[in-house]
Formats: sequence, structure tokens, C-alpha cells
Amino acid sequence: MFLSALENNREKLFRICSIYAKNDEDAKDLFQEVLVHVWRSMSTFKATSSIGTWMFRVALNVCLRFKSKETKNQNRFIKLDSITIANFGTEENNEVENEKFDSLRKCVKELNEADKAIVALYLEGIAYREISSILGLSENHIAVKIKRIKSKLLNCINKIL
Repeated sequence: MFLSALENNREKLFRICSIYAKNDEDAKDLFQEVLVHVWRSMSTFKATSSIGTWMFRVALNVCLRFKSKETKNQNRFIKLDSITIANFGTEENNEVENEKFDSLRKCVKELNEADKAIVALYLEGIAYREISSILGLSENHIAVKIKRIKSKLLNCINKIL
């Protein structure tokens, strides 16, 4: 059943992948990922729709997850008031961004251990509620601490730059 459905829908599935991929190589990789998910999910196919329709749903879900992850990775921006640092650790950064990132890293290292823990969790995008739960502090306390840490970091970075 899988092979005949794949043969009938191969080109359509690949076109769906091509829409979400940047280039042909990414489209081929994404297509393979779709095939793996379709194969693994065959046991859940209930025949309430055609197998082709079901395969398209699986393909779209895989492609959307791929796009979401890709967008998330490309848009890793951290804003500290007036300072924005983008795409950590990539060679595509220009010198100014690398300098800002190095300054931020240096300033974070100068914080006390409690503040380092808070800023590390904050920079990972963890919500205040989760940070408060992890560190055993109130959510309001975390909000105040983050505001103060941002101020410290901004002053430190401005001194360096």
C-alpha cells in the first residue's frame, strides 16, 4: 500500500517540500523526512480520507515543523533595551555584531551566580513563570531582577563599546 501510494503522489509531495525549502538539496532532504514520517505513521491511517490526502497532511505538518524550526533558528534575536544581537556564533555576522556578542558574553560573566542563572534562562527564552519555578523565586521578583540585570548589562556593554 505504501509503495503504490508513494508512486501516485511522489511528485506532488516533492512539490510541497519544494515550497518550504530554500533550495533543491533542502527539498530533497525534506522529502526524505516526509517519507520517513509517512512510513512511520502508516499504522495510524484510518482511511477516512484518501491515502493521498492523508499523505499531504503528513507532508504539510512535517514541512511546517521544518519551517518553524528554521525560522526559529534564523531569528535568534535577543534584545536588551537598545542593543540587539542576532544569530549567535554564525560566520555571517559582521564585526559590529560579533563585538556586541563578545561584549554581552563578557558582561554576563561578570554577573554574580544568581544573576547569571536568571539571565541564562531569560536569554534561552524561558518564561518568567518557569524561571521563578526553576529558581524558587516569585515571578515578580524575577521580573524585577531581569530589569536590573538588563540595566547592568547595558551599562557594562556601553562601557566596553
